[in-house]
Amino acid sequence: MIERDDYLGRVNDALKEFVPTGNDPVSLAMNYSVENGGKRIRPMLVLEFCRVCGKDNEAALPFACALEMIHTYSLIHDDLPCMDDDDMRRGKPSCHVKFGEAYALLAGDALLTLAFETVMKADLSEKQKNDACLYLAKCAGINGMVGGQTLDLMNEGKSVTADELKKTDSLKTLALINAACILGCIAAGADDKMKDAAEKYANGLGLAFQIVDDILDVTGDSAVLGKPVGSDETNDKSTYVSLLGIEESKRTAEKLTNDAKDALNVFGKNGEWLKNLADKLLNREN
Repeated sequence: MIERDDYLGRVNDALKEFVPTGNDPVSLAMNYSVENGGKRIRPMLVLEFCRVCGKDNEAALPFACALEMIHTYSLIHDDLPCMDDDDMRRGKPSCHVKFGEAYALLAGDALLTLAFETVMKADLSEKQKNDACLYLAKCAGINGMVGGQTLDLMNEGKSVTADELKKTDSLKTLALINAACILGCIAAGADDKMKDAAEKYANGLGLAFQIVDDILDVTGDSAVLGKPVGSDETNDKSTYVSLLGIEESKRTAEKLTNDAKDALNVFGKNGEWLKNLADKLLNREN
C-alpha cells in the first residue's frame, strides 16, 4: 500500500520508470517537463480515491502517472507562443524556450500517447484498463480539456458571462480533476455511489481550483508562483476576478470547496485527507 504521506515521492519514482530516457531532443524535453513537476495533485487524487474506495492503491500508479503525463503535455502546449506564450513554468524556462517550439510540440504529443500506453500497463483487469482509457480520452479530448482550451481561445478579447466562463473551466480545468477522481474509483472497482461522490468532489474542487488560479494571477507573487502574473489581463481573458471581483471570487471558491468536502461524507472518516487537501488548495499561494 502506498502511504499517503509519500504519494509525491512514489509518483515521481514511478514517472521515472514510465517515461523513457534518451539523448534525443524530444526525450530530453519530455523528461525536463515531467521532472519539473508541481504538486502532483491529479495523480495523488487517483491514488487516494482508490484507497478510500477500499483497495490497495499500488495498482493504480500507472493510472496516476498517465494522468500526470497528460497534464504535463497540456502545460507544454499551453506555454507555446500560439497559446499563452509563457516563457516560465514553475520557476524554470518553459519547454519551448529550453528546447525550441518544434521539439516542445513533439514532447507534448509523445507524452499524450505515452499516457494511454501506461494505462494499459496497470496490473488490473482488461475491463478496468479499457474503462480508464475511454474515460481519460473523453476528459482529455474535444469534449474535455481540449474543448475547454478551444473555448478559452475563442473567448479572448470578448466579454463572456459567468455561465460561459464556468462552461469553459468545467472542460479546461475540471475535466482532468474529474478524471483523477474517477480513475481512482475505476482502479478500486468502486460502486456507483462512490463514483457519484467522487464526481461531486471533483466538480467543487476543480472549479474552486480555477478560481484560485484566477485570483493568484492578480494577487500572486511571480517568484512564488514560478510563472508571470497578469497574463490573463495581458491576453484580454475574462476570469472570475474580472467578472466577480476579488472578494466575491474568494467567497465562491470557499463555497465550492465546502460543497466538495460535503460530498465526501459517504466515505466517513476515510475522507479526511481529501477534505484537508481541498482546504489546502483553497488557501494556496502557488
